[in-house]
Amino acid sequence: MSDTGVVRLLLFRVGGLVCAAEAERVREIVPWFEPTRIPGAPPVVAGVVNVRGTLVTVVEGWRALRQPEPAADGGGRGSGTTVLLEVGGGKKVLGFTVDEVVDLVSVGGETLDRRQALPGIDPTLVRAVGRRAGQLFVVLDTDALLTPILSS
Repeated sequence: MSDTGVVRLLLFRVGGLVCAAEAERVREIVPWFEPTRIPGAPPVVAGVVNVRGTLVTVVEGWRALRQPEPAADGGGRGSGTTVLLEVGGGKKVLGFTVDEVVDLVSVGGETLDRRQALPGIDPTLVRAVGRRAGQLFVVLDTDALLTPILSS
């Protein structure tokens, strides 16, 4: 992320956190599909889904960010959205489940705070913190978050 210029971010909500990913890393936003479980996969991996002929591994966003499990009636399994993110320099695409996509915003790189200490999230997963309409959001380091899952 640059300190100058404009950064485009996709804002989404996972549990009580409003998070962001750099728009250039977002391949697509798709509705939630029932994934096929992968035997032996860690609990953070929901399974795989077929997106127009390509199998995509789907990661449970709430588990990856250590948020409380969503309620079954609102935002739990069977609802929400899957954001397809490029990781590892665009070599791999992973699905990341979110409760809702909030907005696509453009912010000045200088307006993002490099602070990495926010309650409720591992600081090693945070690239920056921003503010939108008075509410804080966390810009995730998607490689730090998702690449270790690929190797597990």
